Amino acid sequence: MRAIVVQKFGATPELADVPVPEPGSGEVQVALDAAGVNPFDLKMADGILEGKMPTDFPMILGVDGAGTISAIGPGVRSFAVGDRVVGKFLTAPAGHGSWAQYATLPEDATLVPIPDGVTSVAAAALPVAGVTAQDLVDTAKIQPGQTVLIVGATGGVGSFLVQLANIAGGHVIATARGDAADQVARLGAAETIDYTKTRPADPDVVDPDAAAYRDSSVTGAVRFTHPDGIDVLFDVISGPADFASHATLVRPGGRAYSTTWAADENSLRERDITGGNFESKGRGPELTRLLTRVAAGDVVVPVEATVPLEAAPAVLGAGSARGKTVLAI
Repeated sequence: MRAIVVQKFGATPELADVPVPEPGSGEVQVALDAAGVNPFDLKMADGILEGKMPTDFPMILGVDGAGTISAIGPGVRSFAVGDRVVGKFLTAPAGHGSWAQYATLPEDATLVPIPDGVTSVAAAALPVAGVTAQDLVDTAKIQPGQTVLIVGATGGVGSFLVQLANIAGGHVIATARGDAADQVARLGAAETIDYTKTRPADPDVVDPDAAAYRDSSVTGAVRFTHPDGIDVLFDVISGPADFASHATLVRPGGRAYSTTWAADENSLRERDITGGNFESKGRGPELTRLLTRVAAGDVVVPVEATVPLEAAPAVLGAGSARGKTVLAI
């Protein structure tokens, strides 16, 4: 079968012909129709799992995947051949991912049925980005009327965050390019800040009345329109200096989260702000809840591009300014 692999950590991803995996006891084989592309895929290729999880080589990349159950191993009770499913194809040992024509997965892994009316392409965009956003919103416990700043609102996680924070009743402020303002408004943003017209605030300035916070930075723009501060910060793109600047907007008792591990958690605690560096733990229940919302039309899946499997090495690491990239297998 065709698959996108790396021969070792740090190697260049390539299209290869590898054996079709057969399901063992308690496992299912999935004939994949589509697979999502995430920043984590490049990190896997570069070796983020080295020393943390056993890995088989050649390592087949890809975490998000959607398709049809094509075979089941002994003892499987939850699925049958022909079921449409979507899930996270990352279990130990790593290296048996979704960027392939077939993959196997334990039936008790993050694998759930796809509801009628949801395409495989849409489903494949959900497991990592969508569930991370769902986890963040659940953890933040957003209350109706609270002000929520989303830094990085047009990417995969950010696009879902805008929608879910809006559904929770938040007043959403989104950072995006000016030409994406209509897009994020349709997703639920009440305000948009064009980050291309801002400049970074001085991270060494801690006085909120100083000139550095009355400039054209994202921090300055939000402080100008919301001088009393915000309740929740979701920052999915910033490094430590910018995250620290954005976190000064959060009033005491609020919440601030970084998915890039940019938060100084001790500094947040000193200001009575909860949150910090966030890693999603969401599994099947969260993915099912999100799929239900997609099937009902309450959540839009922001697929920016659909490309063939062989194009994966070209798009890996390229990022996506708006929404998700999905591989058609």
